[in-house]
Amino acid sequence: MNATVTKFNKHQIYGILKNYHWMVKEIQRIDHYLSETDFRGAAQYGIEATLPKAQGVVGKALENEVIRRVNKSKRLQKYIEEVNFINERIPLITDEKEKVVLDCLLDGMSLTGISKHMGISRVQITTIRDDVVDKLARD
Repeated sequence: MNATVTKFNKHQIYGILKNYHWMVKEIQRIDHYLSETDFRGAAQYGIEATLPKAQGVVGKALENEVIRRVNKSKRLQKYIEEVNFINERIPLITDEKEKVVLDCLLDGMSLTGISKHMGISRVQITTIRDDVVDKLARD
């Protein structure tokens, strides 16, 4: 198991488990977006190229795009840290029912959906999820 710098409390872990499924998709989407470098300014040729240009129009647009990409990159890093935190701790879950509940949560299933899937009450699923969170929160 790799050492993770970031430590999350139980409340944060509940949120990560709830959002894990879409965060993985968002990591892929942002990574793809950031790998593209398709920004096109208006190229000018001939006499237009020698005329004075309005200062800051293209520069401001490019600056805004850079800021947007930096913010996306920060969000990407946050999602990666959260997903890695869970993935590195999966081996801590050894009970079979806990493994199934965790898998279902990571797949994006609701507690009610997991309850129906496993044929046990939602209260029992909530208890199992709480036990999983306790184990994931350990050092």
